Amino acid sequence: MWIDDRGSEVLPVSECRRLLALGAKIGLHGHLGIAKEGAPLVLPVDYTVDGSDVVLRIGDHVFTETYHELVAFQVDNAGGDTGDGDEGRWSVLVRGLLTDPVPHETAIALPQPRVAEPGQHLVRMRADVVTGRRLRPAPGEGAGPA
Repeated sequence: MWIDDRGSEVLPVSECRRLLALGAKIGLHGHLGIAKEGAPLVLPVDYTVDGSDVVLRIGDHVFTETYHELVAFQVDNAGGDTGDGDEGRWSVLVRGLLTDPVPHETAIALPQPRVAEPGQHLVRMRADVVTGRRLRPAPGEGAGPA
């Protein structure tokens, strides 16, 4: 196990992919980071996993500006247990290219929208670089009174 300079466990790619799929299964939303006019823009998005790719539900404006662009996608579980064992708090970051749109009639489990007017574009993100951390509690965090 490798611990980074902030005390977080650096996860192997296989564990990152497992947590990414678990997050989609339990309905976590992620954040899509895109370059916009020289500054980053980060938007909450619904997602699912299809093989090694991430499928995102995005709106028209984001779709036209990011199609075939390099982007970043991050999903976090800050609440601890995800119902599949004691996962703890974790964060997974995926960097890659937004590729082809995904037809709505596809056989994969589509990301379920949780907003009144969700984006109608389903787009595949190639997971070129996948990294993650399991976040350890800060000293004294979670400790009850002595």
